[in-house]
Amino acid sequence: MQPSITKQSIAKQSTVILELTVRNHPGVMSHICGLFARRAFNVEGILCLPLPEGDQSRIWLQVGDDQRLEQMVSQVDKLEDVVQIIRHADDPGIFNRLTAFVQ
Repeated sequence: MQPSITKQSIAKQSTVILELTVRNHPGVMSHICGLFARRAFNVEGILCLPLPEGDQSRIWLQVGDDQRLEQMVSQVDKLEDVVQIIRHADDPGIFNRLTAFVQ
């Protein structure tokens, strides 16, 4: 049974940036986001850009830092198309700059 998640617990939760290097082809983003969705793990922000070579992309995910995160990182790392995953501390700088740009 999954732990109860309330709006208050989400508001107090710190965030982490996961930086993924993935193989660039249709369906990769769907596989990654689907993994988070099936486990009711909220993704606060997503940024995806192709790398210059074109065969790989870099995905940044801003996610809540809760007790399930380590297991999620492990499961994402097992996906066939994930080449590398790096966990960055609470540094949502890129998402803050993008939010300011869009608003």
